[in-house]
Amino acid sequence: MTHTPSRPLSSRSARGTAALAACAAVSLLASGCTGSDGADSDATTAGKAGGSGIKVALITHSAPDDAFWERVRKGAEAAAAKDGIDLAYQSDPDAAGQAKLVREAVADKVDGIAVTLAKPEAMKGAVAAARAAGIPVVGLNSGIDAWKAGGLLQYFGQDESVAGRAVGDKLDSLRAKHALCVIHERGNVAVEARCAGVKKTFGGRTDLVYVDGTDEDALIESVAAALRQDPTIDEVVMNGAQFALAAVKSVKEADSKAKIATFDLNSDIVKSVQSGDVQFAVDQQPYLQGYLAVDAFWLYETNGNVSGGGEQPVLTGPAFVTKENVASVAEYAANGTR
Repeated sequence: MTHTPSRPLSSRSARGTAALAACAAVSLLASGCTGSDGADSDATTAGKAGGSGIKVALITHSAPDDAFWERVRKGAEAAAAKDGIDLAYQSDPDAAGQAKLVREAVADKVDGIAVTLAKPEAMKGAVAAARAAGIPVVGLNSGIDAWKAGGLLQYFGQDESVAGRAVGDKLDSLRAKHALCVIHERGNVAVEARCAGVKKTFGGRTDLVYVDGTDEDALIESVAAALRQDPTIDEVVMNGAQFALAAVKSVKEADSKAKIATFDLNSDIVKSVQSGDVQFAVDQQPYLQGYLAVDAFWLYETNGNVSGGGEQPVLTGPAFVTKENVASVAEYAANGTR
C-alpha cells in the first residue's frame, strides 16, 4: 500500500533540502548533544539549533516523573537534536487530558504528532482532528491493535502478546514447571496480553494472580501468600520493574525458591539481574520507541519514507536481558537510556 503524504511534500521541497543539509551538520555534533534533565515536566524543546523547520509534538499518557517515560523522552530528544527538529513533549495520564493536548498541538499547527494510545477510543476524536488538519500522526508504545484503524501513519513499540509468548518459550528453555503471572492492574489490556501470551506458549502450568499495584506492601504480601500456598511455583513473572523488585521481597518472605522474571527494565533491575535476584528482564526499549517516533517525521518530511510501509508496526521488543548479556546494557541503564 502506497501512502500519500498528509501535506504535499512538493510544497516543502526547499525546506526538505535545507533539512538534509542541516541534518548532516547536526549529525557531526550529535555525540556532543545531551537531552533535557527533565526539570520541565510540561514541555521540552530540542533541536532548535539545527533549524530544519519541522515541529513535532510528542504526547504520552505518562504520569509525572515516571522513570520509564523519561527514557522515551530522552530517545525523542536525541532524534530531535540529530534531525534539527523543534520537539515539544507533553503528557497526561488522564485520557481526556491527553486528547486535549493533541487538539492543542493541532491548533499550534505542528508538522507531526507522536502519540500513545493507551485508551484508543478516548483518543479517536483528537487523532481524527489532526488528520483532518493534514498533520501526520504516528503511534508508539501502546495501541498496537488500534493504530491502523485510527489512521496513524506508523507505529513503534512492543507487541505484548508476542512478548508474552517469547517469555513462555524462555521459561521452557529454563526448564521451569509452574509460573505465577502477576497482574498489578485489572483491566489493563497490555498486561493481560502479556500473561495470556505466557500461558499460550509455556509448556508448564501458568496461574494468574491479581494484586493492587498501588500498594507495595499489599502486593508483596499477596505474592508471598501465593508462594506459601503452592510451593511448586518455581517462577514468578512480574509486569513492571518496580513490581519485580517488590517480588524479590515476596520470595524471601515466603522462604520460596522461585525465580523472578519481569517485563520492563531499569537500573535497579540491571543490578538485580547481575546479583541473581531477578533471572531475566524483557526490555521493550522505551528510548528506542521515542527515538524512532520522532526520527520518523524527519524521514517522512524529507524523503517520504514510511517505516513498515504503513502496514506493519516496527517492533522494539522483546529484548531479553539476562546475566549473560547484562554487562552490555549496564552502562546505558546507568545513563538512563535503558
